[in-house]
Amino acid sequence: QVQLVESGGGLVQAGDSLRLSCAASRRPFSAYTMGWFRQAPGKEREFVALITWSRAITSFADSVKGRFTISGDVAKNTVYLQMNSLKPEDTAVYSCAASRLVRGATGVYDYDFWGQGTQVTVSS
Repeated sequence: QVQLVESGGGLVQAGDSLRLSCAASRRPFSAYTMGWFRQAPGKEREFVALITWSRAITSFADSVKGRFTISGDVAKNTVYLQMNSLKPEDTAVYSCAASRLVRGATGVYDYDFWGQGTQVTVSS
């Protein structure tokens, strides 16, 4: 079993930035993808961003392209989500997840391990 722990959420104003971190208790798989998802009240969980274990491939949801970046520290088994120019519609619980897939892992069911999530609230 792999434990994922997110941190860095909080309450910010529109236009501000936040950096979320996700620390894994160990390397999930020999090759893997780490993803970030979010879920707003009353809505389904949605894909936000992903990065492969080699950090060679990243992908973003259209709603966050140009504002969010994702990076990883393989040695620390940690992935980061840098969120800039935050908008009220970015308000959600953000969760990180690990997938044994190394490409195309944008669906909830593509992921094997999940963190508990961290709340991000953006006020207008």
